[in-house]
Formats: sequence, C-alpha cells, structure tokens
Amino acid sequence: MFPYSSEIEISKDKKVSWQTVIQEIGPILTRERKARIDHVIEGRNFNHTIVLENLYDRGNGSAVMRSAEAFGFQNFDVIEINEKFKASNRVASGAEKWLNIRKWQDTKSCVQKLKHEGYRICVTSLEASTPLQEVDWSIPSALVLGNEKEGVSKEMLEMSDVRVIIPMAGFVQSFNISVAGALSLFHISEHNKKNKHQLKQLSDEEKMILKAHYYMRTLDSAKDILLSKLITL
Repeated sequence: MFPYSSEIEISKDKKVSWQTVIQEIGPILTRERKARIDHVIEGRNFNHTIVLENLYDRGNGSAVMRSAEAFGFQNFDVIEINEKFKASNRVASGAEKWLNIRKWQDTKSCVQKLKHEGYRICVTSLEASTPLQEVDWSIPSALVLGNEKEGVSKEMLEMSDVRVIIPMAGFVQSFNISVAGALSLFHISEHNKKNKHQLKQLSDEEKMILKAHYYMRTLDSAKDILLSKLITL
C-alpha cells in the first residue's frame, strides 16, 4: 500500500536515492517547511484509498481530493470511463501535488488491482443498509464514491465487499458528492485516531522516502538541482 520505492525519478533515464534528495534538497528548505513536512508525515494514512468512479463535475472531484489530503490520506484512485478527470486548481487548492494519484480507464482493472494490494472495496450506495459509522475501518479499505447522477456503477457494486450508506434525517435523497466525501473521510480519520494501534504504521525508512518525495514536490527546481549535481560528479 506504500507506493514509493527507495529511488526517485528525476528524469526519463535518471533516478537518485532518497538519501541524496534529503542531503541535497534538505539544506535549501526553511526550518519551518521541514517541520511542517515532518508533522504531515506522522499523520499520513496509507491504510485507505479513495476511489472516484466516473465523476462528471471536476469541481466535486477536486473538493474530495482536497478533503482527502487535509485528513491525511495519501492514495487516491480515479476511474475515467466517460470523462477525463483534471483537478480544478481553484477547488483542489494544490492538494493533487501531495497525493499519490492513479488513473484508470475501467472499473474492473482498478478494483482488481486494489484487491491485489489488500484493500477491501467499500462502496457508497443509497440502497445499502450498513451505516458508514458501523464499518470497521481498521481494515485496509478503498472507499468508492460514484458519479453525481447514478452513483457507483453496477459493475462496481457487484465487485464490492461492503456497501455503506451515510444516514440522513431529512427529505433530500442524497448528499452532494463533495459533501459525502468530506463526511466519510472525516469519520474514517476520527476512527483511525481512536484505533491507531490497529493500523499499519510507516517504517522509519518509509517515512524518510516519503520525506524525500515531499522535499521534491516542495521545491520546483529540485529536479534541476539534482541533475546538475549528477553532472558534476
């Protein structure tokens, strides 16, 4: 579920170790920025991924992405069946820069890969009978949100392991996707805080690898700096 290797690509044919990134880029960053990165790493969650299936409104998708990053989720999967997803800069507020985003052209390929990685497939559905709050989120899970008009696809429902619903007390039938995503992710995040001992934690090396990736994403010129360093060696 941790998607990063110990080597980081800086050009089409060149990679460097995470140690090199920390050594060369670390001194350039401010103390405050490095402290912020360390703080974020301690709260990062790789036990869950968020899956958006065929959303029509990129603003909704970007809002979910922003909520995911804010609540500490790292992995994010987007299934593009009819529409190509592109984050809205105004809504996402740069969240896509910090997430590990994978894009899929069909539902089956995405679900099969997630199950192979050890994720349980939890889909949100208006026909479900299990409230979101009653699910054990200490189990590695992929939370699937469907599109604004029809929800998740029939194929996704058939391949799901758990179907959940966000309980509602009013007359309206459903929440907006961006709201449903934020509510769900907040609940999972709170559950994780209370049951942290049940979740797989990052190893010390994984934390350093993630730190190197964040250093790269913080400094726009990081790749150029590292390439020039390789040339002088």
